[in-house]
Amino acid sequence: MKIANVVKIPGMKKVEYDRLIEDEHVCRIAFKGDKYPYVAPFVYVFDGKFMYFLSTKYGKKIRHFEQDPHVSVEVERYAPDLSRYQFVTLRGKLVEVSNPDEKRAIRERFMNLIKGKNLSKNIMTALGHSPQDPIESIVEEERSLIWKLAEVEKIVGLKSEGEI
Repeated sequence: MKIANVVKIPGMKKVEYDRLIEDEHVCRIAFKGDKYPYVAPFVYVFDGKFMYFLSTKYGKKIRHFEQDPHVSVEVERYAPDLSRYQFVTLRGKLVEVSNPDEKRAIRERFMNLIKGKNLSKNIMTALGHSPQDPIESIVEEERSLIWKLAEVEKIVGLKSEGEI
């Protein structure tokens, strides 16, 4: 039996996957889970070095984070018909941010993301707030945990031909 030639998806350069991570704001995080991986969507901000996530203080992700903070994070962008796509997967470790100044700066980044991209106030629920709360409450109140992706061991970025 003859096997057809395998066509590989082109890889992305660091500048390309950094731009993808910078431009987007929603990712999926895969935790080890119990029997199966546990995947959850997260809004994130990127400072050029680290990805930061706000996490509500409840839910399965908290237990999985406490059991093992090693995760895979996936960011993607694609055309509606899937004719063009880009995605990057990063394997690393989530670390809880505890420094008050760093936490405030990250919360301000989230506030600026919501305002700058004109996101729906419904996103506030995913960040531990009510949609009726002022966006500034993200900075002023600590209703959520802040995690950053550290100790990244592997980054895989793949893309189709052509820009999206």
